[in-house]
Amino acid sequence: MDKTLPNQLPQWQRLQQLAQQPWSITELFAKDAHRSTNFSLSAQGMFFDYSKQCLDESVKAELFELAKACRLPQKLAALYQGDKVNTSEKRAALHTALRLPKSARLTVDGVDVVAEVHDSLAKAEDLVDRIRGGLWRGYSGKAITDVVNIGVGGSDLGPVMANTALDEWADSNIRVHFVSNMDGTQLGSLLDKLNPETTLFIISSKSFGTVDTLSNAQTARAWLLTTGASPATLLRRHFIGISANKERVSAWGIAKEHQLKLWDWVGGRFSMWSAIGLAVAIRIGMPRFYEMLAGAHAMDEHFKHADFEHNLPVLLGLIGVWNSSFLGINAHTVLPYDGRLKYFPSYLTQLEMESNGKSVTHGGQPVPYATCPILWGEIGSNAQHAFYQLLHQGTQKVSCDFIACVNYYQSREADELKKQHALSLANCLAQSRVLAFGNDALAAKPDQVATELDKFKRYRGNQPSTTLLLDELTPASFGALIALYEHKVFVMASIWDINPFDQWGVEMGKQVANEVFAHIRLDTSVASDAAADDAHKQTQLAAEAFDGSTQALLQHINQQLDS
Repeated sequence: MDKTLPNQLPQWQRLQQLAQQPWSITELFAKDAHRSTNFSLSAQGMFFDYSKQCLDESVKAELFELAKACRLPQKLAALYQGDKVNTSEKRAALHTALRLPKSARLTVDGVDVVAEVHDSLAKAEDLVDRIRGGLWRGYSGKAITDVVNIGVGGSDLGPVMANTALDEWADSNIRVHFVSNMDGTQLGSLLDKLNPETTLFIISSKSFGTVDTLSNAQTARAWLLTTGASPATLLRRHFIGISANKERVSAWGIAKEHQLKLWDWVGGRFSMWSAIGLAVAIRIGMPRFYEMLAGAHAMDEHFKHADFEHNLPVLLGLIGVWNSSFLGINAHTVLPYDGRLKYFPSYLTQLEMESNGKSVTHGGQPVPYATCPILWGEIGSNAQHAFYQLLHQGTQKVSCDFIACVNYYQSREADELKKQHALSLANCLAQSRVLAFGNDALAAKPDQVATELDKFKRYRGNQPSTTLLLDELTPASFGALIALYEHKVFVMASIWDINPFDQWGVEMGKQVANEVFAHIRLDTSVASDAAADDAHKQTQLAAEAFDGSTQALLQHINQQLDS
């Protein structure tokens, strides 16, 4: 494996020199009367404007050359053909195969991947039709009215986001709920409102060993068992399992015909396109779910075939690298001006930071340059009344993605809703304008007089942003939007020479949690006082292996539990 680091390439070093210039968005527009045209494009039902970024044609050209030097075209081909691009785990990363049409062909290690994917989708479709059609019955013979998706991370964030974004296409009275919190509060409050006779649980876990998910699943099972119905009947009629580990799913008690398959080449945060999206399909129906897959596939094809100059994921990814690694902008916020995309920023926090929050190259070398920035976001109108103060007048440099949908309410009679939508679009454009140009965004009045208060009203501007306008939000355009950001992540990782498909950084915390859990006294009510005291002493002795802070926290917790 080539041990040359990206920052040793001449293209990288030339970009470092360019980054030293005093970049001014105002001056960039002043120098180029056609900047808005030269730094924007339309593709895949989206208008992509990056003219308010701190870059010019020379930077863009060098970024394209850097991408070629980092072998982005070859890495892209390896991704699509099923090579083991997840090098640390020696796996492929074939989320693009999850949305290939049935007529496509892709053989990996002698297996027809497309055939397997569509077999799983067909089985999911059968389950969806039975549930939506009222044919799936609970233990008492009543039809299912509520579906609870139990998962965490990629098994929760993607489905929650999609279910919210596409809810206007819901054509079923079945209510869909999502549970992820390990502490039980989320599930506990939900169970109080549900009827065990008509509730179906989907347990979504790639490994079927994630403690967060299994602890909630066990609580759900215990809740059902209080009905007095046969355990075998309850497991058969009230649980579906989605996992890559069918042995664990079967051992837990879920019927084989109610198990849906995942593959080890599907990363959790890239799994929404698979059976992990079952809860979404139950809500909007399989035809709409297939439309979402088709939209993602269209973006896959665009990424694969469009030249760099007109390639949305390539441009989005290279801009991210420029801001983070060269301009030193280590914070990025995503601002959708559409309530349907409420959970999109939360989804991206995992997609981007779990994928590219790495400090070791593919070859195991320490990374000597900035990789993934800290990412957060919120619906634009909420964000304006929250953290926009920092964006406009704070001391931090932050890059922004503005996202909005142009067409909405056009076919409806509600003029007030149309007006509200127009107002939201106006705010989206206005905020990106003020971030870019500061006080100059608002023309000074001829008779305006300077006051002492003006120093507190200074907008410094020069905060770079990209604006992405969707023609409209549909299952297909939603699928394309998510695929766009998936590929952005891959582009950035390819430049940084890091693996975006593993997540070792979350593993040690899980292991230490198991050690700590052993020292929390859950129940001593059945033991004698002497036995309880002895157990407490043993716990204290065993906990001495921890640091002083953890010992003190454990002691406080156990004292409170004992009282």
